[in-house]
Amino acid sequence: MDDQAIGTRKDRAAVKADEVKVDLIAFVVAVNDSEPCVLTIGQADTLPSGPFALEHRSLQSGLRGWVEQQTGHPLGYIEQLYTFADRDRIGAERQQRVISISYLALTRKEQAAGSPKCGWQSWYEYFPWEDHRAGTPPVVLDILRPRLIEWADGVSDAATRHERRQRAAIAFGFDDRHWNEELTLQRYELVYEAGLVQEAESGRDATPPPLVPSKSMVADHRRIVATGIARLRSKIKYRPVVFELMPSVFTLLQLQRTVEALAGRLIHKPNFRRLIEQQELVEETGDATTETGGRPAKLYRFRHAVLDERVIAGTKLPLARG
Repeated sequence: MDDQAIGTRKDRAAVKADEVKVDLIAFVVAVNDSEPCVLTIGQADTLPSGPFALEHRSLQSGLRGWVEQQTGHPLGYIEQLYTFADRDRIGAERQQRVISISYLALTRKEQAAGSPKCGWQSWYEYFPWEDHRAGTPPVVLDILRPRLIEWADGVSDAATRHERRQRAAIAFGFDDRHWNEELTLQRYELVYEAGLVQEAESGRDATPPPLVPSKSMVADHRRIVATGIARLRSKIKYRPVVFELMPSVFTLLQLQRTVEALAGRLIHKPNFRRLIEQQELVEETGDATTETGGRPAKLYRFRHAVLDERVIAGTKLPLARG
């Protein structure tokens, strides 16, 4: 093979390499005053992110560097969430294939300060249909249900109509079905497919239906947040990751409120406390607080030996139904 042919192959390889970009995206969570919050930059519509570069020692170190640079917020607990690599998912106008590796990061309230260029937003501002702590939100019954039914019935094929109606019923608990808090991503993808969120308008020629009131995000960052919420809601049921969000000492009520905030559901108080005691997840500090407004409440801390004893496998939180 001559030098010209070798050079041509190298040039083609270089072009192909330039067409692929790897982004690192962080879904950073804290719970502030019983509200689950996500760390954003810009106009509260962007997750901290940056390209993976050759000088980064690892994916995690690259992510930590970008988040601290953009927000002033060092990360503690992180785990890889999902890799998004669908063709043209960012927008058809881009010539590059963008592969985004997302991470879930958890932090504590007292650490939730950072750069003025960033801020904390309740994730229920992006997903108002996900908060069922006060019962089924009006947006579900008054807006989503009729618009999803209209969307389902907007096709001529009977099988497709049935499939769409069934998906909506399962995802949102219509027709007396059980609400599954872990189906956050499926619900978002459904309202996206139905054209009910701002992000779905990109690239569509037809006049979109009225949107569901909610905050939008750039590109598919809201889908990444939905993926992270679903992961966290599932994980708090079998791993003690909720303690990554708690202060060093806390009351059992504060712990319960934090779990409820994440799950978007209420918890049976006696059953929750019984579960915590049976699993020996916490231990008393010997101190109490009067900040709760009533009788002094005992203060607890996480018992780190739990991680070694592996006693939390199979735990199911006593979420209230209805």
